[in-house]
Amino acid sequence: MNFIINASVLILSAAIFFYLKSHKKSDSSSREAFWERELAANSTRRKPLDDLDYITIPVEEFPMSLLEDVPKVDDYKQIILSLSELPIVNFTGLTNTELKLRYGAPNLDLLIRYDQNYTLLVRTLQQWAQLLYDSGYIEEACHMLEFSVSTGTDVSSTYRLLCQIYQEQHTPEKIHSLYPIAETLNSAMQKTIVRILQESDQSSC
Repeated sequence: MNFIINASVLILSAAIFFYLKSHKKSDSSSREAFWERELAANSTRRKPLDDLDYITIPVEEFPMSLLEDVPKVDDYKQIILSLSELPIVNFTGLTNTELKLRYGAPNLDLLIRYDQNYTLLVRTLQQWAQLLYDSGYIEEACHMLEFSVSTGTDVSSTYRLLCQIYQEQHTPEKIHSLYPIAETLNSAMQKTIVRILQESDQSSC
């Protein structure tokens, strides 16, 4: 009996040893691959940025004259107006290493600012649209949300509110138009957003 127990312990110990050794080797290989790629990225020369998908804000289409007595709205307007004069690019899902490999290491700081502008844009649009919706300006909120979605935003609350508006407007078929965008998002939020669309689809049946 003791022999069987001892043998079992030895086999289990050996299995754990080989697993840890294999896992450690895999981690080591992954680290080496990462640093090799990072070294290549840091050596990538500056490349032209002419082909970037710059986002233009249609300020003239936004409800600038609504809710003028609400301080938050004034903040949103000022942010949007400021952003409209800056380069904005959606780099959601891309790492700094990938950006350097594509556009050159010297451009990294510039690209990060472009992406930060985008993040501020879609967050502001969501907050502004929510306030418009809560104040009864449904069409204006819908237009703003649709623009945000067209830029590839991964703000899940934007999709949730837009689906809610489509249902309230008795146009649930419009939810289907959001799938192609949601399913191709390069974001950790992609599955969550697709699930929001599916749940909205089901609830409208």
